[in-house]
Amino acid sequence: MTFLAIDAQKNLFTLQKSQLQYEQTLVMSRAQYVTKQMGLIEEMYDDSDTDEDVEDNPEYKVLQREEAYLETRKDNLDSQITLIENSISGLKNLVNNNIKSSCQLNLLGG
Repeated sequence: MTFLAIDAQKNLFTLQKSQLQYEQTLVMSRAQYVTKQMGLIEEMYDDSDTDEDVEDNPEYKVLQREEAYLETRKDNLDSQITLIENSISGLKNLVNNNIKSSCQLNLLGG
């Protein structure tokens, strides 16, 4: 019956993985928005007749920092998802092995 507890743990990890994937989707969506906003600011500077550098724009600087943060967060989520996937895989193997052992004991005993 140990495999039932292990299977419950596997299901919990699967739920956590889904939550992380949802957060990852939100982060990626926000990153796309930030990139689009940066592109609009760059276009505005490209179309202007001034010699101002887009890097001097305070809004652009904020967007750059946010983009860097979102990239770091995405990488962190990727790592967490990979760790959980590895744990799920290990737990699946444990469940399968426990079921096989239980079946073999039942065959031997009965």
